[in-house]
Amino acid sequence: MNVRWIATALAVLVLAAVCVQLGRWQLHRLDERKARNEVTRTNLAAPPAPIDQIVGPQGVVGDQHAWRTAVVSGRYDASKQVVMRYRNVNDSPGFEIVTPLVLADGKAVLVDRGFLARQGGELAPGHIPAVPTGEVTITGRLQRSERGGHTNGGTPDDGTARLINGPDFAKVLGLNLYDGYLTIDKQEPANDPAFGGFPGPEIDDGPHFFYALQWFFFALLALGGLVYFSRQEVRGDNSSRAGSPEAPKAEARAGAAD
Repeated sequence: MNVRWIATALAVLVLAAVCVQLGRWQLHRLDERKARNEVTRTNLAAPPAPIDQIVGPQGVVGDQHAWRTAVVSGRYDASKQVVMRYRNVNDSPGFEIVTPLVLADGKAVLVDRGFLARQGGELAPGHIPAVPTGEVTITGRLQRSERGGHTNGGTPDDGTARLINGPDFAKVLGLNLYDGYLTIDKQEPANDPAFGGFPGPEIDDGPHFFYALQWFFFALLALGGLVYFSRQEVRGDNSSRAGSPEAPKAEARAGAAD
């Protein structure tokens, strides 16, 4: 075997190892998803509770709190309302309207009041339902702050943003906000019917297991190809030796000696 063949074989072995690692990574993601699904099921079944009893004094909504039902009472601050752009619900593009609810203790929580489907090519909602005046009580689902890597989509700019992020909103709105937000299940007085609701969580294993099988299959395919072409190479070498000019000469010398 020449150097080129050895280099090719090593490359195939490296490729197979990478495929195996990617398959193992998908299985790891599957385990994470199953654990997250279990937390979600537990939170969905938990009884409603005041927000401070759920998240504690730190005021941070973490993964362990997602979809937990919280109850808050306060007054909307419509002057600091933010329109969320580039949102999509059930494959329908539109906007979400986020309004801070100021609680009795002075702390505030971002409330996603609902979804407004985009009409035609509008860049902003044509009409935003007014917030209720006076005291409001909301029962809703907690969600952690949305994050987009190194983008600044969570910082409101001219009353609009792309991500709902408590700390980023707090810097601009000047409020002591919880790190997270709330989607409305029930509101007293009732939420405006113009708002569309949100689907519940996806509680399934996702595609990770099948992705893992695909990566393991690719690894086996690479190794199988290497074995096949190795055998072809060996057969080719043997055929070359059998048909070389040295073989007849050696047979002729052996006959002469007899």
